[in-house]
Amino acid sequence: MRPARVVAALVGDRVAAFELGTAAQVFGLDRSGEGFPVTGFLLCGPRPGPVPTTTGFDVHVPHGLDALERADLVVVPAWPDLDAPLPPGVAEGVRAAVDRGADVLTICSGAFVPAAAGLLDGRAATTHWQFADRFARSFPRVRLQRDVLYAEDGPFVTSAGAAAGLDACLHVVRRDRGAAHANALARRLVTAAHREGGQAQFVDHPVPEAGDELAAVLDWARDHLDRELTVAELARRALTSPRTFARRFRAATGTTPHRWLVEERLRRAEELLERTDLTVEAVARRCGAGTADALRRQFAARRGVGPATHRRTFRDPLAGPTRPPSATLSGEPVDVP
Repeated sequence: MRPARVVAALVGDRVAAFELGTAAQVFGLDRSGEGFPVTGFLLCGPRPGPVPTTTGFDVHVPHGLDALERADLVVVPAWPDLDAPLPPGVAEGVRAAVDRGADVLTICSGAFVPAAAGLLDGRAATTHWQFADRFARSFPRVRLQRDVLYAEDGPFVTSAGAAAGLDACLHVVRRDRGAAHANALARRLVTAAHREGGQAQFVDHPVPEAGDELAAVLDWARDHLDRELTVAELARRALTSPRTFARRFRAATGTTPHRWLVEERLRRAEELLERTDLTVEAVARRCGAGTADALRRQFAARRGVGPATHRRTFRDPLAGPTRPPSATLSGEPVDVP
């Protein structure tokens, strides 16, 4: 587990309250009583004091731009004043933070700030679809990813609209503190634990209605990840053809069945690595990856590290018993690799 981070939320002459609130909910609340580590949260801007929101009330900004000097993570909520140049000191402050090793997370039009500072040149980034054309015209050197929920490139995580901002925040938590911590926080926020960044920004039905055929199939698949699951089998359970199922799946989730299954299996593997002493081979069987070598390849390709490194980094101190209830019954070894 990494040490608690200092997060600085950067606002300008106005601020979008919802997006700022999203960052504050994830990084700004003291949940140490529930076992979460404490994160320092600094609300800062070029003009400390009352700052109007786009919804008609003011928020008090206690810190100036010098707060960026202490930040491990700079969060830029939606930036309402796209027609005005950045206030003095903003670009320099964000650049200095990045040079010092800080990460930057933007929500919605917040991506315009590091882009205007020249920090996203040559990098992949995204923003709300409503601002995509304008962003592309203003910053032609940025590799705009128009249809994704969030994009990560180096120290920068940029995200689309409001809900995607929450996805991006949880992605950063998952990346920095592990799947168990991110999942527990998502449960606390009553939201999905993980939506892959490559999913589409808008889908016909963002969340399948409870009780419909697709929701039931997804729940069943999550309970049977150790099996070899095919689109044909999932389609049979949905009482439809594979082609129709794939089309409806994409419309409802923004991704393909295969991609969804890969991510669900990696999520399950992360949880087992963090919360149990199962060997990598046993984890691979339980999550449906097949062999330990296959799981290592998937981790390397999608997470950038191997399973053993993930376990050492994110071993969950809040997990309680490290042996899953079924480990003894299954006869699987529980030695740490």
